[in-house]
Amino acid sequence: MGNEAHFATDLYQGTAGYYDRYRLPYPAAMLTHLVESAHLSGQGRLLDLACGTGQLAFPLSPHFAEVWAVDQEPDMVEVVRAKSAAEDGLRPIVAGAETLDAQPDYFELAVVGNAFHRLDRDLVARRLLHWLTPGGHLALCWSTSPWAGGEDWQRTLAATLKRWQQQLDAEHRVPESAGQARQHRPDPDVLAAAGFEIAGRHAFTVEHHWSLAELAGHIRSTSFLPPAVLRDRAEEFDADLAASLRPHSDSGIFTENVSFAYDLARKPA
Repeated sequence: MGNEAHFATDLYQGTAGYYDRYRLPYPAAMLTHLVESAHLSGQGRLLDLACGTGQLAFPLSPHFAEVWAVDQEPDMVEVVRAKSAAEDGLRPIVAGAETLDAQPDYFELAVVGNAFHRLDRDLVARRLLHWLTPGGHLALCWSTSPWAGGEDWQRTLAATLKRWQQQLDAEHRVPESAGQARQHRPDPDVLAAAGFEIAGRHAFTVEHHWSLAELAGHIRSTSFLPPAVLRDRAEEFDADLAASLRPHSDSGIFTENVSFAYDLARKPA
């Protein structure tokens, strides 16, 4: 437990617009599979923890009577609030996962999208177990990033991002121990230690075609090269990104097989 990574709480400040526009949606097939696997009643409550701009809260909301969309970044929650104006039963809440106030046995399903590694995993796992109804489920949802693959253009993209992180002194915005903690204690081990029953991982692959503009926008939605870091060098970054990637595509389109997955766990009944 002592090697858990600690992330600053304001890393996504100013990214909400880019996050909402350029983060890829979870595939419908994955969400349908999750709904079926969680055996939802259609009348329960959903907790979307570290919700971003609602990438899980909104598509899952038709299956619930009440949805809490919770994030520690006010900008993210403000986007959720604006998008939820016509949504009955959706509550945008500014709070950290470690400090949220919720009743025990309240939620039928809790979801965390691309964020569990940023939380105090042991504490949050115990809190989630406490908040879920007996027999309720937790889904940790994930997707891969365009710079993480093995295609030539992806390796070039990764190298370009690393070079700019070094130039802008942004290398340490993401703790070096972030990956080590999960390798040492994978998320299912953390959930099992908290008292969850582990129900397995379900993976889905979607082909996506990125334009240069979409890649630039997606990068601005990250914690390591957000607008607050790029600042007055944003145009220079875009030009360098285009120059670096252009040799890999005559059309300016870059194809990625995006991996999505969710790890499902259950509170004992």
